[in-house]
Amino acid sequence: MRERSDKLLGQARSLMPGGVSSPVRSFDAVGSDPFFVERGDGALLFDVDGNEYVDYVQSWGALLFGHADPAIVQAIAETAARGTSFGTPSELEVELARLVNAMVPGAERVRFVSSGTEAAMTAVRVARGATGRPKLLKFAGCYHGHLDALLARAGSGVATLGIPGSPGVTPGTTADTIVVPYNDSDAVAAAISEHGDDLAAILVEPVAANMGLVLPAEGFLQSLRTHARECGALLIFDEVITGFRLAAGGAQERFGVAADVVLLGKVLGGGMPAAALAGPADLLEHLAPAGDVYQAGTLSGNPVAMAAGITALGRIQTDPTLYDRLQANGRELARGLLDAADAAEVPLTATALGGLAGFFFAEKPVTNYDGAVASDGAAYASFFRGMLERGVYLPPSRFEALFMSTAHSSEHIAGTVAAAGKSLAALPRLR
Repeated sequence: MRERSDKLLGQARSLMPGGVSSPVRSFDAVGSDPFFVERGDGALLFDVDGNEYVDYVQSWGALLFGHADPAIVQAIAETAARGTSFGTPSELEVELARLVNAMVPGAERVRFVSSGTEAAMTAVRVARGATGRPKLLKFAGCYHGHLDALLARAGSGVATLGIPGSPGVTPGTTADTIVVPYNDSDAVAAAISEHGDDLAAILVEPVAANMGLVLPAEGFLQSLRTHARECGALLIFDEVITGFRLAAGGAQERFGVAADVVLLGKVLGGGMPAAALAGPADLLEHLAPAGDVYQAGTLSGNPVAMAAGITALGRIQTDPTLYDRLQANGRELARGLLDAADAAEVPLTATALGGLAGFFFAEKPVTNYDGAVASDGAAYASFFRGMLERGVYLPPSRFEALFMSTAHSSEHIAGTVAAAGKSLAALPRLR
């Protein structure tokens, strides 16, 4: 039953483009219509028609501790009661910056912003300002927000909607963007051989989670570190997704590779709008007012978001088994999906890392964007609809990762795998 959701969607489409505030929420790529949420609780979502779903989207990874975590909600309420925005510094910014400094390798300075797009935009500007070079190297299928210069062969919603870049992005804004395949060290070397003297930064999702979940090949991230150092470019890790989700120190800690700048978001804000870029003092102090690279934001360092982030990061620091539990649950889910697919004789690959999981309808493991695009999108759409009917909410796009929270239990995973078995068996085009 979805009577109220359908009514709200009709109203929303008369008021907002497509009826949504962000494209992937439209469910267009999976041949469905979005449900409207009434509330969330832990691993669960409840829609306005009374339907219940096990949620593997978790606000696109922002909710490491599940929906409406009591400690985070309390911190938000207590802070909001003292004021929601000041337009001047607060002690909460200092406290959260101190936590980032303690947890994230190399984070001597932190600049808070409100979104991952802002963090990427600012990092690009800092890289160009610090190096005096114009060009950026990015990877096909990696998404760094909707900044014009970074939409070239981007993943996430751009891939979901089949948009090659975006109308409104001029050739001039992407002329200095070089795109190579993810996990292809030879292509990186060739690009640097041609453009290295003009290269300001190599920008990468250390674990690609916007073309589905694609893990870095052995030695790939280390090779980027070497290439960047040798040509004088900065290495920027976009850890908006992986930050505080793979480890307390993110992908840098997990893989033992140091970035020059790291982008943070999602978990950083504990479910509230907050993001940041962090790095060494001599680099980040190119930012105004310490330096002459300009950036500003009315709601940057918002006290309510800072309070939620402080609570979330504090929880991470005091829970030594958190990442082991997330990893175990992610692997349990991936193994269960693989077993269900084998039983249904459906080609499927699946993997998990830290608080991330992912799968593709494909014969062999996916290692880059071309492989993700070649996976079976129709099968994913049909599977998504079948799972939703059985009370499991997956990302409404095959180009997104699944997000685990500490609220997901073995019972939730077992129910998900059982639903997957039925949904896979019902896939008409693969049987």
